[in-house]
Amino acid sequence: MTEITEVPSPFCGIGTDDLSVRVDGLALKVTANGCAVNTPAFEQAITDTQPRVDGKEVSLEAAAKKAAALLKDTKLPVIGGCATDVNGMRALLALADRAGAVVDNMNFSAARNNLLVLQDSGWMNTTLAEVKNRCDLLLVVGTDLEAFAPRFFERYIWNKDAMFVDDTANRQVIYLGKAPSGNASTSPNGQTAKVLTCNDAELPGVIAVLRALVKGRPLQAESVGGIAVADLQALANQLKAARYSVVTWAAGALGFRQAELTVQVLSEMIKDLNVSTRCSGLPLGGKEGDQTANQVCGWTTGYPARTRFSRGYPEYDPYLNEANALVDSGEADALVWVQAFNVKSVPPTDHMPTIVIGRSGMTFAKEPDVFIPVGTPGIDHAGHAYRMDNVVAIRLKKLRDSGLPSTADALNAIENALREMTV
Repeated sequence: MTEITEVPSPFCGIGTDDLSVRVDGLALKVTANGCAVNTPAFEQAITDTQPRVDGKEVSLEAAAKKAAALLKDTKLPVIGGCATDVNGMRALLALADRAGAVVDNMNFSAARNNLLVLQDSGWMNTTLAEVKNRCDLLLVVGTDLEAFAPRFFERYIWNKDAMFVDDTANRQVIYLGKAPSGNASTSPNGQTAKVLTCNDAELPGVIAVLRALVKGRPLQAESVGGIAVADLQALANQLKAARYSVVTWAAGALGFRQAELTVQVLSEMIKDLNVSTRCSGLPLGGKEGDQTANQVCGWTTGYPARTRFSRGYPEYDPYLNEANALVDSGEADALVWVQAFNVKSVPPTDHMPTIVIGRSGMTFAKEPDVFIPVGTPGIDHAGHAYRMDNVVAIRLKKLRDSGLPSTADALNAIENALREMTV
């Protein structure tokens, strides 16, 4: 039994790196600085240790050969999930190139709301370090930040020391849309967050009005989305008076059509504020390897992780390359599902040849043709994963010797077997 300190987490997205974990054989116990996201993810038990083909245990070599045989004559295989570390994503792209597959990160439909804005008009965003050291007003739009990352406030808002803020307890926190689910946003001196609630469907109008008020445009309406315009005017005044405000949102929480337009209005409002003060955006993400997938795909192909290789070169399309649509329409003829973090995230189909490269402990409504249980980055092997601000690649530790291959090992084995079959 050993105790490992300063353990970084690949699960929460915010770069938590101060966990203490007790290792007893294959069992893990978070003993310090855990949270509702990290603790169960680290403590997930290992159940599967051998690959399976048609439900029967086989060697990794045999499983790789079977997977390669399933992919050999396909017209348009899809590689979904993409929940892995940097080396795993590199191996995934090598297999996609070899097989002529479509690559689609499972969180891309949410991230698309951000990426379309970035590609169309750009934005002004910040890093977690800047939030920690400079932010004096935090505006949370349309999401429950505490549920997303339980330790965000502890680490980046109510931190005791900040380079450019005299007393972090005096920071202001304002929720626009959803109310917080707990009290993490309450300051150390007892000041609760201000909350302006509205339904998700009302957010586009509310944010449009807020931007108009920031720009000083006259309005005749007295309320929008159930929020008094006078309250939004007060918020606009606070944003303009702040020395360094931060606006944060989770694209996946904006559950309405054309949510990218709302993200764009927020991003343009941030630009407006920078005419007279400093303001930055902070999109939330980084869970289950979504930022890692887009980063690695970006520097490898020039595109985010919704890209196809069926013509021998990468082609990006944020709509036509959606894995679920290709599977549902029958255009895809095989599915490779890569998920090294979350045992509950299983492939979306059972009516085509399916290969799962997944975390030990997954259960399926229908056994996939091939299942290769792999180790989790940051637990079973070392690796790197990008946190939500895309600035830092967290160096993940190996905590135990499980004997499980990494995602990169499994995908490289399949790619090598497929190369041998097609030479």
